[in-house]
Amino acid sequence: MRLRQHVPFSIDPSSDSHYNVAQFKMGANRTDRSSRLRGRRAGAGAGNVRRIPAAARNRQLELPFPATWGGARANAGRKPGPQRSVPHRARPKHRAWQPAHVTLRARITQLRSQFVFPTIQLALLRATRRASEQFRVVHFSVQHNHVHLLVEASDRRALSSGVSGLAIRIARYVNDLLSRRGRFWAERWHGRALNTPLEMRQAIVYVLMNARKHARVPLRAGVDPCSSARWFDGWRDFPAESGVAPPFFEPRRWRDSDPNEQPTCDDFASRTWLCRVGWRRHGLIAMSEMPKH
Repeated sequence: MRLRQHVPFSIDPSSDSHYNVAQFKMGANRTDRSSRLRGRRAGAGAGNVRRIPAAARNRQLELPFPATWGGARANAGRKPGPQRSVPHRARPKHRAWQPAHVTLRARITQLRSQFVFPTIQLALLRATRRASEQFRVVHFSVQHNHVHLLVEASDRRALSSGVSGLAIRIARYVNDLLSRRGRFWAERWHGRALNTPLEMRQAIVYVLMNARKHARVPLRAGVDPCSSARWFDGWRDFPAESGVAPPFFEPRRWRDSDPNEQPTCDDFASRTWLCRVGWRRHGLIAMSEMPKH
């Protein structure tokens, strides 16, 4: 009965099973052996215990770190790429009398093709007709991988929501046309407010003549078919009173399908003083003018 006091588990001693008896003896032997070892170690080291001062026990260990990584240092951070992106900063305050020059840069380079450009023009037209009192496109120019816009908006919120909605509309239309998925625009849209008549005139020249800036070979006289230049009434060589439309410097490679979805002069008519009258103080625009930037 003495062995039962050290047994960590209970068995039936009246059972004659060899398995239960063997398990009973093995557990008893293991318990006695561990008790003897603990007593022997405690008795042997009782007089040799090293006491550590409280100050040493509470001292914080120092882990030296190399000085070559982490923290502020010269030339740290992501290196700039070949194309500088638009920084993520708050948009400046916009006023209703200020037209804005907006640039959208895409990830594809087929924006001027005979299939993609009519789709982009349809998106521009529908976005302008949707809420022209709040946001409208006055001039546009579509290049191979980016789009230039001159827009008017009633306030900062209308400008931001109008450009964002237009960008989403163009991306959805073109992705559906090309059976494409994924991100369409390469970066955030860039916008700059136009405050003076001279800035307005330079922006009109930059947008409508942007194809000549990117042309690899000299182009013949005419306007860009992938822009709103055909509805512009400020040409020096083709005044609006003559009733003669300026020619294109390259032929149009697409046909107009639905007449109700074709833009007119009234769709892209400006309503601000700078865009209608103010820029004319510096003279009408000639066909031979080139962007200065």
